[in-house]
Amino acid sequence: MQISVMGKSGMTSLVNGAFTEWTEGLDTRQSMISVFSHIRDIPYSLRIPQSNPETSTERLLAAGKGSCDPKHYLLAEMFRKLNLHVVYATIAFLWNDQDLHYPPELRKLAKRVPVAYHLACRVQVGCRWILVDATWDHPLVKAGFPVNDHWDGYSEMRWAVKPLNSDAQTAFCHCLADEPGCEQDEGDSRLTYDEKDHWQVEDRARYNIQKVGSRTPDEMMWMARFYKDFDEWLIDVRKDE
Repeated sequence: MQISVMGKSGMTSLVNGAFTEWTEGLDTRQSMISVFSHIRDIPYSLRIPQSNPETSTERLLAAGKGSCDPKHYLLAEMFRKLNLHVVYATIAFLWNDQDLHYPPELRKLAKRVPVAYHLACRVQVGCRWILVDATWDHPLVKAGFPVNDHWDGYSEMRWAVKPLNSDAQTAFCHCLADEPGCEQDEGDSRLTYDEKDHWQVEDRARYNIQKVGSRTPDEMMWMARFYKDFDEWLIDVRKDE
């Protein structure tokens, strides 16, 4: 059902209502799993306005679809309601580097799209900071999307995208309780990525604006074309489920 976009107070009640529905009667770990699963299975879309972090979570729920930014703004907000410590984790990536089963014409467009900046979250669980990435909805797995499924509430997840200039598929597991960005243990063969962590949503928004602000008009044009065709492809993928 499509819900009209109301004022800020009305939209906040939309988030609170979803939180209550997804966590009522559950303990903290069960609530984490439920919140993650519900947000993950909101259909991914690049074409819902998300420029304002203060309203993007409500727009996500109202539209019933959205991209990694509003999905993880919502996940962080709900996890904080569970008294968990959360930071926003950003990595750079290229759409053309992803191991997805693109149709040929979409692959050609992907080659023209500039560097993008993926958002996920790191959540403190006990003495560890773990990656939680709710980007891809489950039906997309058959098109090669790395969907995070069957989460147990405390294990490290894989990134939804392959980070720029890295062949690794899983992120380094941060280990200190006080800060999410610690050094890897000796003998750990997994790679660290050029990750930028943000404690506040405003910091992530400013960082993203700075990074994408230098895009040329041509790059913006190719991005718009790619986003449109990418969304249409995802609709077809889900139809085939």
